Amino acid sequence: MQDYLILQLSGPMQSWGLPTFEGIRPSAPFPGRSGLLGLLGACLGIKRNDHTSLQKLATGTRFAVRCDNHTGYHCVNISDFHTVKDAREKPGSLKMNDTIITRREYLYDASFTVAVWTPVSQAPYYTLSDLIDAVQRPRYTPYLGRRCCPLSHPLFGAVQQAKNPVAALAEAAPGSGAIYSEEPLTGDERCLSVRDEPIIDLPRQFARRSWFVIQGDDNVPE
Repeated sequence: MQDYLILQLSGPMQSWGLPTFEGIRPSAPFPGRSGLLGLLGACLGIKRNDHTSLQKLATGTRFAVRCDNHTGYHCVNISDFHTVKDAREKPGSLKMNDTIITRREYLYDASFTVAVWTPVSQAPYYTLSDLIDAVQRPRYTPYLGRRCCPLSHPLFGAVQQAKNPVAALAEAAPGSGAIYSEEPLTGDERCLSVRDEPIIDLPRQFARRSWFVIQGDDNVPE
């Protein structure tokens, strides 16, 4: 049995960006590792240039995400009049001294339940107690991927003891929907390779990491 921190991510708008260029900023259908680490980093009060603390958080934290499908959410591509200077439009292309308006995708009326844990195989840099305290008393305001996406419910859901993250999700917040976990349960799950592991020392650079589909359909673009 292990303790899990349960987070509730719901709001009128969410956006969990995929690696791309400035002109069009798509959203993944569920919050990935980079976005969830950023969310916890904000609660802990870690600054963006504190690479040491960010790396410690990334090394010692794991996630499982359930897409609560009762909401019937959908992606909408809108122009939010966010301007970017010196924009990248394709590999090796940089429009110096030029400003463009980006088009961004948002998830409307989405709801996710997230199980957070620290691996027992290694001593965590941030303990689960640290994360629980931070989520209940965040240093910086948490938001759902972008600053224009506030939460409609408190982020803290529960602390649940269970044999695995899927059982923790079921006990703390029963529901249905696809579950994506960073650790497999049986070894027979479908495996997705998603580029959402932040390379801390290289801003805006990401490495690939595996997500295991415990139930439901895998619809994450690579």
